Amino acid sequence: MSQQRKALWEAELDEDLQDVDLNLAIGSYGQSGLYDDAQSRIDEATLLAVQQQMAQQAAFSQIPDVVKRFIVHFHQAVLDNNLAEITVAYESGWNRLTEKFYSKTEWPEAEVIAPLVNDDQIFLILYRELYYRHVYSRLQPDIDDRFHSYENSCELFNYLLNSDGPVPLELPEQWLWDIIDEFIYQYQAFCVWRSKVKSKTDEELILLADASQVWSSYSVLNVLYSLIQKSKINEHLSALQEGKKAEEIAEIVGEFGVRPLYRMLGYFSLIGLLRVHSLLGDFTLALKVMESIELNQKSPFTRVTACHVTTYYYVGFCYIMLRRYPDAIRAFVSILNFILRMRQYHTRSYQYDQINKTADRMYALFAICNALSPTRLDDNISGIVKERYGEQFSKMSRGEEGIPAFEELFLYACPKFISANPPPYDDAELLAAYVEDPPVEPAQRHLALFLSEVRSQAPVPTLRSFLKLYASLDAKKLANFLDADEEEMVQQMMVMKQASRSVSRVENEKGLLDGQTISTSDLDFVIDDNMVHIAESTVGRRYAGWFIRNTEHAQRVFDTLRNAPLPALPKLNAAPVATSGTSDAPASAPRTGGQRVAWGGVKTA
Repeated sequence: MSQQRKALWEAELDEDLQDVDLNLAIGSYGQSGLYDDAQSRIDEATLLAVQQQMAQQAAFSQIPDVVKRFIVHFHQAVLDNNLAEITVAYESGWNRLTEKFYSKTEWPEAEVIAPLVNDDQIFLILYRELYYRHVYSRLQPDIDDRFHSYENSCELFNYLLNSDGPVPLELPEQWLWDIIDEFIYQYQAFCVWRSKVKSKTDEELILLADASQVWSSYSVLNVLYSLIQKSKINEHLSALQEGKKAEEIAEIVGEFGVRPLYRMLGYFSLIGLLRVHSLLGDFTLALKVMESIELNQKSPFTRVTACHVTTYYYVGFCYIMLRRYPDAIRAFVSILNFILRMRQYHTRSYQYDQINKTADRMYALFAICNALSPTRLDDNISGIVKERYGEQFSKMSRGEEGIPAFEELFLYACPKFISANPPPYDDAELLAAYVEDPPVEPAQRHLALFLSEVRSQAPVPTLRSFLKLYASLDAKKLANFLDADEEEMVQQMMVMKQASRSVSRVENEKGLLDGQTISTSDLDFVIDDNMVHIAESTVGRRYAGWFIRNTEHAQRVFDTLRNAPLPALPKLNAAPVATSGTSDAPASAPRTGGQRVAWGGVKTA
């Protein structure tokens, strides 16, 4: 069935949609000479409207017929709440037509295609959401695009949140996630663009001064929290964890929460808050809002691959900034192994490139975590990390010498942090002072905080390398190795002791912030008078992974040999030689002894 639906958007889309009469859909735009003689009597507003209408008519005529048929069918699928057809149109049809007709230009504006959809304002809002997403991803948005995309987002969320009851609209989960994800991305892009004062024109400065609330942090957070409150998603997740029945859950969440549209928008808004608070630098609150969501393969966010990857990326990064490196490593290993297993599936996803870029950043963060908290590595992940970041990884284990490597990987892999407050565009004097002495970039502030932790642990790798050589060692001798006096040596040992302790989640803990203090190092020591006694714990080798990898390799070799053609049999041209004493036997008598030749070897009969 899915193949039949997908075929709808193949080629020119002309077989299944020939019965659509576009002339009936768009009406007549002919002027019939109405303005030929009365041009002087038309006021300026009417003339402008006529010119706009003529421009829209000209733009409409430029739209390919296949695109017109697609929009008509897409609109009908939305009207019918046909999730199957909406999904095919959204994930396949839209992207195919984008690649064919609009890879380097904008889609037709909503006002141009409005006659095709009977001026359906709800569909036009959804169409503009796709339109501006295309502008942000493929083109360079100007200030009008940034403002209008915000206005369209406000219209969409006002429609969903301020209606008297649940709206009669059903959208696939992938689209619902993309709505939340793109809303936050456009907010992030606007904040980054807004902070670059020197590149603004005079017109842009005036517009920014008059529109201080456009893409404000308050409005974005208000939307996300309102969706969570309207859907009662936290209550829904808590009820599920308590094992309540569907009827009890429906009574708890109310008429909005039982609808998949509101439930999934509320759920994705929780992950959106994780991202927004991370961008604003509040990593504790970012993990706090996720306390109702369980990080496992059965959670709803795993049904949308992009959401799955985003969730683990920001959770792992928050753990890094909170110095909880074991938890960060577990998060990265889990999602990176998932991406490796599902690599072939991702190649069929239109978000394949974005998923790969995020995965590459997580490999860099994984390298940082392992340098700060050495642990037993996953073989698959460690191999890829050494291949991509082997040079930086070796430098990061050399103490102070590795600081530039930490800085390089952090700036590459961290999110694009934003400032919650815009520059003072409404005050010329303050704006001039802002330009003269700009504040520190958010990314540089977080980098400085991160590097302060790295520098405090700089002596640890050197000290660790000496302690691994001995079972017990005189303190004075160790101090000589470190080129330090005994007091400084003790300070370094205390730093190492502190670095080997971390708060980490344990099994069955609910919140992402919960945890217990554990030892993260395989090396421990005690100081007794002037002697340092070292204890190193060794972990037995795990053979399961080795056997699995070699079994898979043997299976691939076997399959290759089995599918290969058999070798051609050699031609025997030599005449048979008679054996003495057996001249009476027929020449063609079968052999009853000796060796039999078989393909691949010799068998003894």
